[in-house]
Amino acid sequence: MRPTLSVLGGSRWKSTKAKVEEALNDLASDLLRIQAERQSQPGVSYPEDTHWQREFESAFLYTETPDQLTALKDIKSDQRRERPMDRLLCGDVGFGKTELAMRAAFKTVEYGKQVAVLVPTTVLAEQHYRTFKERLADYPFRVECLNRFRSPKELRDIIGAAKKGQVDILIGTHRLLSKDVHFADLGLAVVDEEQRFGVEHKERLKRLRTTVDVLTLSATPIPRTLHMAMVGLRDISSLSTPPMDRRSITTHVSHWNDEMIRESIARELNRDGQVYFVHNRVRTIDAIAAKVATLAPDARIIVGHGQMGGDELENVMLRFIRHDADILVCTTIIEAGLDIPNANTMFIDRADMFGLADLHQLRGRVGRYKHRAYCHLLLSAKRQLTDTAARRLKAIEEFSDLGAGFRIAMRDLEIRGAGNILGPEQSGNIAAVGYELFCQLLEKQVKHMRGEPADERVAVHLELDAEAYIPKAYVASDRQRMDCYRRFVACRTPDDVEQLERDLKDAFGPYPETVGTMLALAEIRVRAGEVGIESIIKREPDLIFRFSGEIRKLEPYFTESAGRVSIPDGKTLHWRLPDHYFYGGTLLTILRNLFRKQSTHVLIPGGAQTVSRSAGRNVAVGKSAENVKPPKTRHNGPISATPNAYPADAPIHKKRRRKPEP
Repeated sequence: MRPTLSVLGGSRWKSTKAKVEEALNDLASDLLRIQAERQSQPGVSYPEDTHWQREFESAFLYTETPDQLTALKDIKSDQRRERPMDRLLCGDVGFGKTELAMRAAFKTVEYGKQVAVLVPTTVLAEQHYRTFKERLADYPFRVECLNRFRSPKELRDIIGAAKKGQVDILIGTHRLLSKDVHFADLGLAVVDEEQRFGVEHKERLKRLRTTVDVLTLSATPIPRTLHMAMVGLRDISSLSTPPMDRRSITTHVSHWNDEMIRESIARELNRDGQVYFVHNRVRTIDAIAAKVATLAPDARIIVGHGQMGGDELENVMLRFIRHDADILVCTTIIEAGLDIPNANTMFIDRADMFGLADLHQLRGRVGRYKHRAYCHLLLSAKRQLTDTAARRLKAIEEFSDLGAGFRIAMRDLEIRGAGNILGPEQSGNIAAVGYELFCQLLEKQVKHMRGEPADERVAVHLELDAEAYIPKAYVASDRQRMDCYRRFVACRTPDDVEQLERDLKDAFGPYPETVGTMLALAEIRVRAGEVGIESIIKREPDLIFRFSGEIRKLEPYFTESAGRVSIPDGKTLHWRLPDHYFYGGTLLTILRNLFRKQSTHVLIPGGAQTVSRSAGRNVAVGKSAENVKPPKTRHNGPISATPNAYPADAPIHKKRRRKPEP
């Protein structure tokens, strides 16, 4: 979505920002009300793990990843607390979210409470039902499923049994949120892919959150949910470590090509695998299946789509799961959660018609075992590709590595705008001011309502005539280079700058001078912002500082500085340095040391490099000017400064005493 630009100096931007802040007041109130209700509700405190719980978890066939163990610890900690849990479990497709949900469900039903598992599609509900049933087969717990595969009589019986407390785990689609579905003693609601549900369903989930534990699973988390977690309105656990032996999915974008399709299918069938062929048009799906049959005449092909009867579709899916068919030509009914390890090649016809999150979910149906998986995104030769579709396809092809769900979620927001993230009213607000500013305003509003001090960070403007950029020879990838620039802008503290420096060295090796200059500027910017400086501009022969606060608070920074200081007004300070210190890396070094408030300087003989001690650690800084004579200094204005013969890091070869000035 292309934003509307405002005229510089006009009132339109201020008016737009004020309207968004007013709308966020209601949103923040609603969010904090739900949080306050959750914290005031007497939740259930579950006991420590029992023998059954440990036995159930040890029956897991695979080795847990470190992230899974950490997330499981967080979930159990929430369950032991006496307030309702509201945790978001983020993890890419196939990273083990369902297993953690089953373990949380087991603890709940063993305590005598009921569990509701809410999923977006009928096929996924049926798969979860089979998975839960198999894992709980050795325990006296009843698992049932509500979906359209059940007859009306079966649905009535299941709903009646759940109301009486005779069903321990009830799995279903949005049918679970119907008014006629009641639980005798609901303890946990597991929500798979919450963003797939409508506004009405989310309102029902919102009411559930105030009374029962809620565990939300998401592979491509909506940015709103991520931000809620960041500002403390929800708890979050992330699964970023892929399971052992998992490989990234090779993704290709191309026009329909009979020869390529024939070869790809033959390669998969030759290794005794299976193929998904996604075509999201029921009207023409049989024609596509016939065309695929001509390309793979020896393959067993079946067709599945959502307009089939329940028994017919269930039979199709069971045949494919049992490997009674080689190719499944289907619509997006396979999109969420379907787990068939033997299927490792996928074709998505007319891929430009799908959203980014949908493509990522579909691609996640392959590559669920140790074999290399392939996903082919097919385009029509007769249809021109739009700019938005091209960006989506480039993103899905670029983010093909394991654990790319977070980056895809954020790129999806950039491409399609706010969508229905917060409903139509907040969607317009995000489009008006941008996602980053929207989040900052929301966080500010939340802190204001909590009575917490707002984190007011001054945006410092620097004009120091320094050459600072990331050369392509240092970071070759355009995407990685852009990510590095974003990291520079996002630095809020000196520690952030130090961490960024370590990360750059670790990822790309020793950095060139222009990157070192960027690091110096980043440190100056964050340190200047901490003391209320709005801008530092080099305008020979002065450095001009503009302040947002009380200028007298800055006196300690200049009392022992070389040069001359003058204050023409209460917000501006002019610092005239000697010419020797005004050029190259020396100026940046002086500014860094000015804000570090260094008191001790250790100077290396030869004048090539200066090492300054600050807060008990050594910090190497760049080259300084040599053979600097002690200038006479004079201070104007209210700052009473002791003249210092040498600036920060001026190189000398032996210690000299300063002669007092006349």
